[in-house]
Amino acid sequence: MKITYWSDFACPYCYIGETRLRNVIKDMPEFKDEEVEFEMKAFQLDPYAGVHATGDTQTRFAKKYGISMEEAGDTIEHISQLGRDEGIDFKYATTLFTNTMDAHRLTKFAMEKGDKEMTDKLTRRLYAAYFTDNRELADKDLLLGIAVACGFDAGEVKAVLDSDKYHDEVVLDEREAARYGIHAVPCFIIGDYALQGAQPAEYMKSALLKAMEKESSKVDESQGMTCGPDGCRIG
Repeated sequence: MKITYWSDFACPYCYIGETRLRNVIKDMPEFKDEEVEFEMKAFQLDPYAGVHATGDTQTRFAKKYGISMEEAGDTIEHISQLGRDEGIDFKYATTLFTNTMDAHRLTKFAMEKGDKEMTDKLTRRLYAAYFTDNRELADKDLLLGIAVACGFDAGEVKAVLDSDKYHDEVVLDEREAARYGIHAVPCFIIGDYALQGAQPAEYMKSALLKAMEKESSKVDESQGMTCGPDGCRIG
């Protein structure tokens, strides 16, 4: 089974949702002998974000959603706990929000190399760099180090990062999302079934079973926890 999903490395619900989905699959006996392939599509929450973080997450949250600092702190902690519940060392409060284009370009490079295990390792480490290590994902030295640690050639990676290669592929992913009516992430396409947001585990399990049964469906109207250009659903 192939699962295609749109995501951004700076999206908390994307990291939580993908991890939850992988955990659900791991615990389903129906998938014991089923090979599952994840294919990530790029979706930048803010294509105009800078290369360095400006301000802390709590202040950014409070301003963006028009809530108090206390409410922002509580919301951030709630989201972090959702991540910890999935086994992630989730530190949302101290994240450093920057542009993610280069991280997505690096992922496209990894996918072109054709080693799915190395690509999966890379995407997981990019998420962790942001949400656990609280690094700036626009830092090309950081991206180079992560890629090399995942087994990619340093010279090839540096050549990609020092160019604009794969920029068009990232933009095409985002245009494809728009054509499908995807305006917030994560969005998982599982067979003929679309799953929007970081849905509860039981909902994910139901979607997976329907996909295995080859039940065709339009994009599901119910939406779990998602993030889009205008922000994340925090209600």
